[in-house]
Amino acid sequence: MGSLKDEMTKLAYRAGGSFKTVNGRITIAKRLSENLYRLNIQIHHVKHLKAKHVVNYIQDRLTQGIGKRTLQNEMAAIRSILVQAERHKLAESPILTNQALGLSQANRDGTHKAISDRHYEQVLIQAVQINKGFACALELAYQMGLRSQEAVQCSLSLTTWLTMLEKEQTRLPVTFGTKGSRPRETLVLNAELLKQTIQKALRVMEEQKGKLIDKPDLKSAMAYWRRTAIKVNLKGEYSPHSLRYAWAQRALQHYQEKGFSHKESLALVSMDLGHGDGRGRYVERVYNLIK
Repeated sequence: MGSLKDEMTKLAYRAGGSFKTVNGRITIAKRLSENLYRLNIQIHHVKHLKAKHVVNYIQDRLTQGIGKRTLQNEMAAIRSILVQAERHKLAESPILTNQALGLSQANRDGTHKAISDRHYEQVLIQAVQINKGFACALELAYQMGLRSQEAVQCSLSLTTWLTMLEKEQTRLPVTFGTKGSRPRETLVLNAELLKQTIQKALRVMEEQKGKLIDKPDLKSAMAYWRRTAIKVNLKGEYSPHSLRYAWAQRALQHYQEKGFSHKESLALVSMDLGHGDGRGRYVERVYNLIK
């Protein structure tokens, strides 16, 4: 099992992408190789992997109650690993399409909920008691609609953001930790509050040798973020992503109050979130922005 797992892990890493994407793909690679080991299937190299092995893996995951949307993502990861191994024919096998695997009817509606004001306040109180830097990162995620990795790495942009806010800029660049390393701009909903939060975060960084989350590298900082999020009751349907959901709802309301139609507002929110202007319908469903 070791050689197969090692090879698949290397291929998963080689396929590239954001930290979160690569980390998730590596987890899936290890899970697939471990599944084969439990079934006593003696495969030591990816070149010996067959379609039936992947089919059995997906069927096993379905019996565990894993959602179809999650398994669609897992298959995308497996295909990318196969492509890296130059197993193009297997990656494109009709036996391994989402439809053939029974995954084509996955629901794209959001699985998380926007955090309520009261829940957010309770989370923040607990966060401050545990770690002030983590609490600041949470506040910035809530106020700017940041993804988890964007929040963890936002310390690299705080000085720039503060300068732009002092110049009364209404949009700020999100550069580090973005999905696919694609920079985006996000709308400022409350400039004064955001400025205060950034100033507070900068003071914390002065106390922690320039770090908002005081860990030696990104991997350990992300692990700390996830563990601490669970401790402050950001889990299940109210995960850290719920902060982003709440921001999306506030941004939608802002645009509509400015006179934009619902459809136009969705397109603008989609761009702010980093999805592009053509994914308004996707954002409406996933972020629960139904009119």
